[in-house]
Amino acid sequence: MSVLTTMNKSQSTSIRLPEKLTRGASESDRPKVFTDIYRDDTNITIWQRKLSDELALAADEILKTGARLKIAEAVTVKSVHSTLYNAFGETNAVMILSDDIALLVDMFCCLFDLKGVGLRLTALDRAMCPRFHFDRIPCRLVTTHHGTATEWLPHHVVDRSKLGAGNLGRPDELSGLFQSTDDVRQMSLGDVALLKGEFWHANEGAGLIHRSPAISTSERRLLLTLDFLSDE
Repeated sequence: MSVLTTMNKSQSTSIRLPEKLTRGASESDRPKVFTDIYRDDTNITIWQRKLSDELALAADEILKTGARLKIAEAVTVKSVHSTLYNAFGETNAVMILSDDIALLVDMFCCLFDLKGVGLRLTALDRAMCPRFHFDRIPCRLVTTHHGTATEWLPHHVVDRSKLGAGNLGRPDELSGLFQSTDDVRQMSLGDVALLKGEFWHANEGAGLIHRSPAISTSERRLLLTLDFLSDE
């Protein structure tokens, strides 16, 4: 039975959880940190990488075209380049970005024994998900190629009753969701994270809490996410 099949079964299986869940982060400058996502006590793994100058310039060049950058497609490792070329043209900058995304798709597929992934690549000029929330998915890869990166909260600082309607209309910082702005963690530009969601096996009540960062009116953010395909 594949890893994904096991995870999907968790969506419909009633799981008896301990009263208090312990979840933490695993961070490293080596990509092998991704394997820690299989640890029961971990709900986020972060590969702390620095973008090469070439990749950073490519992302900047693509954004400066002013094009409406948005891709949401199912891809394989072999189809990443053609998907981006069809969307943005076959330029040197697009080729460089495609090479990096193909690498991440390959890593994600190998880690979870997948044939393909759901790829979203979006240029943003505002926060896409400005409130802290969790995702009802098994796991998602997130990385920012340009601009301000994703914010997240350690599991132990969160009062999950203040999520959604529980905030009573108050901003996250005033709702009681967390006690101090010092509790808010933020990925760095180029970091690649795996965010464990509520539908990961035995992770109900511990999906990583995260949000899009606030960005200035003059800033554009290039965000990549990879997800499991529903028919895998």
